[in-house]
Amino acid sequence: MDGIPEAEPERSESTDPTTEGSVDMQELEQWPTGRLLTTAARLVDHAWNAGLVDLGLTHAGYTALRVLQDQGPINQTKLALLIRVQNQTMGKTIEKLQANGYVNRTRGAVDQRIQMVSVSDSGQRALASAEKIEQSLIAGGGLLSETLRAELRNLIEELGAGRNSGSRAAG
Repeated sequence: MDGIPEAEPERSESTDPTTEGSVDMQELEQWPTGRLLTTAARLVDHAWNAGLVDLGLTHAGYTALRVLQDQGPINQTKLALLIRVQNQTMGKTIEKLQANGYVNRTRGAVDQRIQMVSVSDSGQRALASAEKIEQSLIAGGGLLSETLRAELRNLIEELGAGRNSGSRAAG
């Protein structure tokens, strides 16, 4: 009829588990492995970021701080290689960490063009708080399974073989 707007078509509910509640188990059975992995990773990342936001950290920033704590002062390129991200991505992460006072950058003793990155005292405190968040997320999220950890390690080793040349991190 003229003058009467047509009804809007019904919208189907989203099945993206990162924005909606749970997904039907039968539907999950149909998902390809790649979708399962990326969705699981995204969900873990969202949970991390929600827990870390009060510290001014992201999951990426937390990961960088952990590696820096374990490795000691290193340059951005090596840090990117160790975390398996592009150098440019690591640069942005370091900038955010530095803005929050969590890392220090100093010129290299041998080559002044290279900046060494290290965890600051404030970064050590943030890291200690973040590790408590990690423990609660892992314990509460069922991520303590040694079988799951072993499978993930194997997958990373398998997929990462041949990617260790540094070409991705050199960015």
